[in-house]
Amino acid sequence: MESLVHSNEPSLAPSSEPVSTAELNRYLCPHCYSKKVTLKRSYSTKNNGARQLYFCQDCKRYFSETYGSPIAGLNTSLSKICEVLKARTSGMSLNRTAHVFGISKNTIINWEKRLGQLKEPLFLYALVHNFLQLILEGDELYTRVEKNKPPSESEGWTIVLMERATRFIWTLECGEKQRKLFLEAVVTLVDIFDQSEELVLFTDGERSYSQLVFAICHELFYSGQPGRPPQVLPKNLVIRLKNKSSQRRDSQGKLQKVEKPKREHPETSISIEEREVHANHVEAFNSSLRRDLSAFRRRTNTYAKSMRIATESIRYILVNS
Repeated sequence: MESLVHSNEPSLAPSSEPVSTAELNRYLCPHCYSKKVTLKRSYSTKNNGARQLYFCQDCKRYFSETYGSPIAGLNTSLSKICEVLKARTSGMSLNRTAHVFGISKNTIINWEKRLGQLKEPLFLYALVHNFLQLILEGDELYTRVEKNKPPSESEGWTIVLMERATRFIWTLECGEKQRKLFLEAVVTLVDIFDQSEELVLFTDGERSYSQLVFAICHELFYSGQPGRPPQVLPKNLVIRLKNKSSQRRDSQGKLQKVEKPKREHPETSISIEEREVHANHVEAFNSSLRRDLSAFRRRTNTYAKSMRIATESIRYILVNS
């Protein structure tokens, strides 16, 4: 565990000045969650620069600004850790990485687990914000796991939901291409919609998103007309599906490039032009995954040795994207 104060650090005058309001919101006491926190002093770490040491006036305990975070207690510089993990995601084996960088295999595995755990905090942090309008793109890619299997039987499918404007990755779910996998991504999508006024989802040919969204959060639209009210998507939730193949055609035999897979709410005021319906940005991200993660490369005999390795690798890419 990395020491908070090193004996060879330059002497700094202790400070008991209260932390500003912004700092208070950022640094609550991790032990008793008190807001009565004061900045005591700065201290220098061996490889990661200067950090702040805080003191809680209620529980009388000290804590560092990185206390409880995935990077707490790391003696190796973060730049070197990123260099090692980048080599791992580029296809270098665990034994080879340990030999080249002179680091034990257990240490490398520990780094992969630590940075992989950042996915959930990043998602929760993003979800507490309210959004006016979000445009999401959804796509899937897969890798072989352990041995060569048909794509329909592979456990290495990855579902990606990306926000178009900021390129924020809302979800990266791995597993077999079954209802459960899509359901995990759709639950995230519904949570995002609850925090926004308008949400648009564009996908390429995959109907599972719209089917599950409709099953989870459809509404009955009462128009005052006799008969059973129709089931529709919630107001201001729009889903568009773009066909890339000629498998789906209308009654005249013509290809429908853009479809509305489910009935929309009549009061939805979002206007979507056909040229806007694409998933180019998330497909570009998938291409970068194939460049950075050897197990996802096409036209080569590459595999992920296990689902754990595949999952931790894409989580590391998510944290650094």
